[in-house]
Amino acid sequence: MKEIVVIGAGKIGSTIGRMLAHSGDYRVCVVDRNAEQLQDVAKHDAISSAVVDIADGQALVDLLKGKFAVLSAAPFHLTVAIAEAAARAGIHYLDLTEDVESTRQVKAIAAKANSAFIPQCGLAPGFISIVAYDLAKRFDKLESVRMRVGALPQYPSNALNYNLTWSTDGVINEYIELCEAIVEGTLVEVPAMEAREEFSLDGVTYEAFNTSGGLGTLCETLASKVRTLNYKTIRYPGHAAIFKALLNDLGLRHRREVLKDILENALPTTTQDVVVIFVTVSGFRDGHLVQETYANKVYSGVVAGRMQSAIQITTAGSICAVLDLLAEDKIPTEGFIRQEDIALDTFLSNRFGRHYAQKHEAERAAS
Repeated sequence: MKEIVVIGAGKIGSTIGRMLAHSGDYRVCVVDRNAEQLQDVAKHDAISSAVVDIADGQALVDLLKGKFAVLSAAPFHLTVAIAEAAARAGIHYLDLTEDVESTRQVKAIAAKANSAFIPQCGLAPGFISIVAYDLAKRFDKLESVRMRVGALPQYPSNALNYNLTWSTDGVINEYIELCEAIVEGTLVEVPAMEAREEFSLDGVTYEAFNTSGGLGTLCETLASKVRTLNYKTIRYPGHAAIFKALLNDLGLRHRREVLKDILENALPTTTQDVVVIFVTVSGFRDGHLVQETYANKVYSGVVAGRMQSAIQITTAGSICAVLDLLAEDKIPTEGFIRQEDIALDTFLSNRFGRHYAQKHEAERAAS
């Protein structure tokens, strides 16, 4: 068994631990600074836990030494500290961060390391980049790459049409920080929660707007190769207008802890959610302007013996799949690894990646 450390005992970190332990090929130590949080970690022969404060860098390095990899499911502001500890311990590093600046620092750390550093291994950033790049490679010349992802309640029942499904800190961060995009062939930064649009999928109307971090490293990868590249988060109509009032009119963008407290005490969590993935790429093939689209919905279900939300399944499934591919030497094992370096078919054929595969395979069979 390969020894893995998962940092963060929240919804996603706990799910990662269960998935890996249930596979029979990994022994997992789930780490958190909060002992009470660790009490919710599933009981399993292949799962242990440890209370460690990430601020104590040496304690973390001591824990990581001799392990195969560390997977960070911690808040984005802890990303760099965990990556530095992984480099000092000489082990592989994977994370789920959507924070652009943190990823830049991870890339710098990876340049001096002898192990693999693979940030942004979740849904978006993460799987969405694998899909978009797979579509992009099918064209002789690219025009546009538009990536849309949302984790939504199946049964919205409040004015925001939203329930908390993952990290509140992550949601706030992506709603506030500047967003990378390519506009008319030039890499630019655009404001979050702007450029709102509406579209329909399977008879349901959605809105989408700019959010930070979802593109991962694609702007760098496709620079000078595409005219338009952007990422937007999907919500039900009406969400953006109310949230912009909270951030701008009430000034809560400058009081993140207050906003977090409001959201976590006013919005219930739910496991009855759906992840919507919608990627559209257009360009020229054999002299003709054509478009290809990937559309998929993933619902909550039973995974590793427990009912899991769709965002838990997709996010944890994605980072587990990347870890599995790393363990099997199916992706590079040294340096900075981008999500788009992973082939879509390779990802979907993996036992953890198959949580995404059903509709994708059905679409292929019908084409």
